[in-house]
Amino acid sequence: MFKHSQLESVKAALIQPNDIKYPLYLRIQRALRQLILDGALPANHPLPASRALALSLNVSRDTIENAYSLLHAEGFIERQVGSGSFVAEVPLLHKPKRKKTARPVVQTSIQLSQRGQKIFNNEGVREALTPQPFAPGIPETRLFPLSLWTRLERQVIRDYQFKALQHSDPQGTKELRRAITHYVNLERGAHATPERILILTSSQQAIALCAQVLLDEGDNIFTENPLYQGARKAFNAAGLTSIPIPVDQQGMRVDLLKQHPSSAKVLSLTPSHQYPTGATLSLERRLELIEWAEQNQAWIIEDDYDSEFHYAGKPTACVQGLDAYQRTIYIGTFTKSLFPSVRIGYMILPSQLVAPMTTARTLQDGHTATISQLTLARFIENGHFGAYIRQMRQVYAKRLTTLEQLVRTHLKDFIEPLPPLGGMQMPCVLKNETLEDVIIEQAKQQGITLISLSSLYITTPKQAGFLLGFAAYTEREMELAIQVIRKIFIDCMD
Repeated sequence: MFKHSQLESVKAALIQPNDIKYPLYLRIQRALRQLILDGALPANHPLPASRALALSLNVSRDTIENAYSLLHAEGFIERQVGSGSFVAEVPLLHKPKRKKTARPVVQTSIQLSQRGQKIFNNEGVREALTPQPFAPGIPETRLFPLSLWTRLERQVIRDYQFKALQHSDPQGTKELRRAITHYVNLERGAHATPERILILTSSQQAIALCAQVLLDEGDNIFTENPLYQGARKAFNAAGLTSIPIPVDQQGMRVDLLKQHPSSAKVLSLTPSHQYPTGATLSLERRLELIEWAEQNQAWIIEDDYDSEFHYAGKPTACVQGLDAYQRTIYIGTFTKSLFPSVRIGYMILPSQLVAPMTTARTLQDGHTATISQLTLARFIENGHFGAYIRQMRQVYAKRLTTLEQLVRTHLKDFIEPLPPLGGMQMPCVLKNETLEDVIIEQAKQQGITLISLSSLYITTPKQAGFLLGFAAYTEREMELAIQVIRKIFIDCMD
């Protein structure tokens, strides 16, 4: 009842490499279904008896019966006792059969919304899947105590049973919110309570939520200049106009903010380690910004993305902890301090913003993975997080020193390093600004990631150079990469 070509198509499905992971009956069912969809097996066409087809394909009769049963359940075939199996009447299949032509298929262009096109043009925020020197903002994962984390995860599953598999509160589990509250109040000088913490998947999600909930399309937002590209793209996607405020060695120039002719309801900044310069916002300026926000009834978005890693002196208390007016939204993340795939970030919110932000979050992804939240809570409460941070702080400090020495030794004729007091990346200023794009492209071809400094500025003058991440790379890995960059510079100068 099958043509030879049809039988061969089914046989081919049994040895198709991409489908080898599927059981035999499913491969046969898919092959038969495709023949029906293609019109090769028309409506009312009889199918071979299961015994006959099993013999032809050299499989068991049960395998064919399972395939036929699935096709019948899906409505592709009819089965009648004593009469056999037939292709069912499927209305969607009554279409004129197209003749195959050799002409290439021309894909029609799609019409996105203005917002959708803007988001697409921004190219999103893409992190390196496999760390390669000198991609910034990537933590070292090879030293993470994976066996300890796994043990804690097993404890969570044992203690919570099936509850660990269910949805969590969209605001986050109470266990993790309590653990974060204790940690940030103690280590960052914050004023947090579990009721004011919202658990998210990343700091990027937090920034996007702030842009969407606090501002309308066309509104202004004050930002640092230069600034983190992820924040800039989130603001652009929300239709906001970023008004840049220059940064110096003490962080954002608050005097220029106050003098600016434009107004804005929100200010975004990275006070602990300004991205990308590494400058720390002085205490005096922090207090000035708090007063400015209260006087103007504005919100401060404090992105504290890698404040755990401070290498010289004691870190300044976070802006949120100094803000008696509750005008500050504090953003933290564990994807930098622990590992990227943990996908847990958080916000400490003013009381009146908890409900609106939580509601808005439910429209994005509902909640953060429950098991990960509960495991992280135990990791923090049992003191493992603090111990791990202390260990990695020493590792990163040493790597920063090594990178600075490598740059000064091998690239002193080309770039000037500007070592920060903390963080996971070091900015370097180019002595020949015209080489920035050329060096970046040549390095990319050699498997080395260099972030352009000038691309992080909104307005001129822009400072050309590179942002070199060091946290995820050993001294030897950085040395080899620096040698490659040196050769690229020499070749470009010839």
